[in-house]
Amino acid sequence: MSGLVKSLVSFLMVAFMLFLGESAKAPAQGINTIYNTAYPSVIRVAIRSYNNPLGPILWVQTIGFQEYCSDVLANEWIPSWNPEALRAGAIAVKMFAWYHSLHPVTAGGRIYDVDNTTNYQEFKYQSGTYQTDLAVRDTWRMAYTPASGEILPLNYRSGIPFNANWSFIGSNFMSQWGSEYWASTAKMSYLNILALFYRGDSIHMI
Repeated sequence: MSGLVKSLVSFLMVAFMLFLGESAKAPAQGINTIYNTAYPSVIRVAIRSYNNPLGPILWVQTIGFQEYCSDVLANEWIPSWNPEALRAGAIAVKMFAWYHSLHPVTAGGRIYDVDNTTNYQEFKYQSGTYQTDLAVRDTWRMAYTPASGEILPLNYRSGIPFNANWSFIGSNFMSQWGSEYWASTAKMSYLNILALFYRGDSIHMI
């Protein structure tokens, strides 16, 4: 092989390796993590009539992010539930909202992050209670993510009332009623409750 050919082959190999390296890095540049992304100060909530998931959007309300989380928690979890269940719920509500604040929607000429219905999370303005406010505050500096720190939604569903909701265990969907069962009956902490439902994620201080 001539020197010119060798040089050309070497150049092409280096260029190819650089291309592979940049290709491997490219997806990471678009990933929002707890290390490169702060909480939003506010969140935009599309208000549908009568909190109906199929209702028309009346307006878009901008509300402080922490207040939004408390106002959602009071409607998605029952405020009189065990504080550990509420703390688990507070983290799930926050991670779900944080993710969607990074993926806004445009519809009918309006831009919003979430709506006020179970299309996203049930929200009623200023419905937060002392118990839900406390749960949100207690867990505010905590995120629950994969090891990479990627901001992903923590999904949840109601589940069966007064039941362990075994079918949700390890499913990456928390049962709201299950969180109350494991907090009150099994005396689990909110960290153990989260680990029960969301496998592969862990708590991170931010």
